[in-house]
Amino acid sequence: MQPGTGRILTTHSGSLPRPAGFLPLVQARDAGKPVDDAQFGSEARAAVRETVQRQADAGVSVLNDGEMSKPSYATYVKDRLTGFGGEGSVEEIVGSVASLDEFPDFAAKLAQFMASSATMTLTSCDGPVRYVGQSSVQSDIENLKAAVEGVPAAGVFMSAASPGVIAVFSPNRYYASQEEYLGALAEAMREEYEAIHRAGFVLQLDCPDLAMTAPAAGSLEEFRAQMELSVEALNHALAGIPAGAMRMHVCWGNLEMPRTADVELKDIIDIILKAKPAGLMLMASNGRHAHEWKVFRDTKLPDGKYVIPGVLDSTTNIVEHPEVVADRLIRYAEVVGRENVMAGTDCGFGTAAGMDVVVPTVTWAKFRSQAEGAKIASEYLWGAPA
Repeated sequence: MQPGTGRILTTHSGSLPRPAGFLPLVQARDAGKPVDDAQFGSEARAAVRETVQRQADAGVSVLNDGEMSKPSYATYVKDRLTGFGGEGSVEEIVGSVASLDEFPDFAAKLAQFMASSATMTLTSCDGPVRYVGQSSVQSDIENLKAAVEGVPAAGVFMSAASPGVIAVFSPNRYYASQEEYLGALAEAMREEYEAIHRAGFVLQLDCPDLAMTAPAAGSLEEFRAQMELSVEALNHALAGIPAGAMRMHVCWGNLEMPRTADVELKDIIDIILKAKPAGLMLMASNGRHAHEWKVFRDTKLPDGKYVIPGVLDSTTNIVEHPEVVADRLIRYAEVVGRENVMAGTDCGFGTAAGMDVVVPTVTWAKFRSQAEGAKIASEYLWGAPA
């Protein structure tokens, strides 16, 4: 779906805080502990209903299920794909997204935080990959369809992990090359992508691998080559879905950290724009990326594409003022066109179940501010109340 005409729509990157009563079930199931399927299903439906209503009440106009049933936006696939029996490492993942040699004290602080936070089960690929998550994705679809019935919304989306981000969180230990591994993931995940599209939801592809792993890539040229492989695999998986029915989320990792090694958007935007989805959600509010609206002065947004700049920072409990939200939206609208902008978030507010940096009450306050800011920006851009 495209942004609205006459007003700026609001949305987010996908994950939201799980209700306190449901969280232990998600974590237990992720850890492989016995969980009653009927109880999990019932509480998952209730959690989706609750989060859908909370989004609508806060003014979110393009909403989703909050990824309630998933332990994290990327690792959930271990239960929907074969071949993920190997062990993974949080140190390996953090090492691929953060270069902290200049900041040993921060590295120590981060290690302490990770050790004290809720854990998620990490895996690696040790066998042939095949999709077996048909019942799980169908349950998610049915829960979301039931929850949005009668709830005012301009659109509904559902997230799915891209082949590239799966390869980051579950490294290859089986296939002969990374290219072969990405190809296998693309073939397998195509089934989930097409199921979400058939359900009538906007499909969001989570693609932080297209930015956040640059620090471990070596050189910019090596990282760009890695990006090309990921985009090629993604586009292959999406061949049967119209571009306008999809959007993608590109980010540099959902951590509060120095970010001095983050790759700049100007150096990778050309490859990002080769990806098929029409919508492009980008980090745009944190102190390392807030200036990158300027990239679109020099890089023309292709016809049919639109931008979803993050106007809320998902790593701080500061609630952005509505005027700040409006300013951020107006800057983007002035370079890509007001009809090509939707308000988003830098990343998720519940990236991994139980690891909420921003507390739930602040999360919902941020969304209310986002809605107010989008209204201010709409009135400025269209010259009349939205």
